[in-house]
Amino acid sequence: MVVYNFSAGPAVLPQEVLKKAQAEFLNYAGSGMSVMELSHRAPEFDHIIKEAESLLRELMGIPDNYKVLFLQGGASTQFSMIPLNLALGKKAYYHVAGSWGKKAYTEAVLLSKTLPFEPILLASSEDSNFDRVPSFDSSAIDPQAAYVHLTTNNTIEGTAIYEMPETNGVPIVADMSSNILAAQYRVEDFGLIYAGAQKNIGPAGVTIVIIREDLINTMPALSSMLDYKVQVDNVSLYNTPPTFGIYMSKLVFEHVKSLGGVAKMAELNRHKSGLLYDYIDASAFYQNPVKNPEDRSVANIPFTTSSAHLDKLFCQEAEAAGFKNIKGHRSVGGMRASLYNAFPLEGVEALLNFMKEFEEAHSGD
Repeated sequence: MVVYNFSAGPAVLPQEVLKKAQAEFLNYAGSGMSVMELSHRAPEFDHIIKEAESLLRELMGIPDNYKVLFLQGGASTQFSMIPLNLALGKKAYYHVAGSWGKKAYTEAVLLSKTLPFEPILLASSEDSNFDRVPSFDSSAIDPQAAYVHLTTNNTIEGTAIYEMPETNGVPIVADMSSNILAAQYRVEDFGLIYAGAQKNIGPAGVTIVIIREDLINTMPALSSMLDYKVQVDNVSLYNTPPTFGIYMSKLVFEHVKSLGGVAKMAELNRHKSGLLYDYIDASAFYQNPVKNPEDRSVANIPFTTSSAHLDKLFCQEAEAAGFKNIKGHRSVGGMRASLYNAFPLEGVEALLNFMKEFEEAHSGD
């Protein structure tokens, strides 16, 4: 039985990448050691991390005045690290279009109880269960604020922002965890980008941070591990980094480049998601909860049937048929197909056939 992994993260990795890692697992580059055994100060790993940064810069078109960091702690650690480094003594605005944006704002509010900065809820669609990307009036933003935080892709709810909003000159800080390298963005439109690796880049354990040089803090943060300047000055090697995860990320970057780069990945992702959205839109049996089609994510597609009972049955039968991890998040229900860069087109086509058969069998239930 062929297995298709629809997990929202940790997610499917390219087969070619896994095979190359397997071939090098016991003996990397003739060193006689696995990558997991290399010292992070060794010449072999120095090449890996420098090559990973160079490839990412090329793929995303990262300008020279931005620093690239490979950190630990997941994207969630950035919820604290960003205000600690950027917002002290200032206002910080939060655009909340999903559960992860809400968590970022909640963490900022918690920090503000003991630290001198003011987190402000700029806009939220929580009142309608995050079924849309909320709009806001940019004139309401204090131009002296530290940043406007937003999430470019809402993994749970299936919405995304593709065109950056006007922010009255205030830098945009973006959580790009679930559509980095999957949709095209101009890095120059952001002050800081961060992303957990476990969706489009590599295994869980690596967090990418891309920060404009003028935003790097000059005053020490509360903790050296949470200090961007310390991490920049030590080129991501202040402590032992997630060496194997960075190596796997480098292999993924090589793979994306070989396929034609981010522009090609964005084209493929629009095609894959378009097949599924078109079928859902044409069906009276399936529904997508996102209110505005222009807000739809190409990475994460939630959908439901005509009843909770059929949703449960769909998930059970899909799991048995090899469609793994397709159950939707508990806050949304139904199903969720996560179609990241490494998810194959044939997996989407197989899912559509399964959905058609399920609809034919249960449309009268």
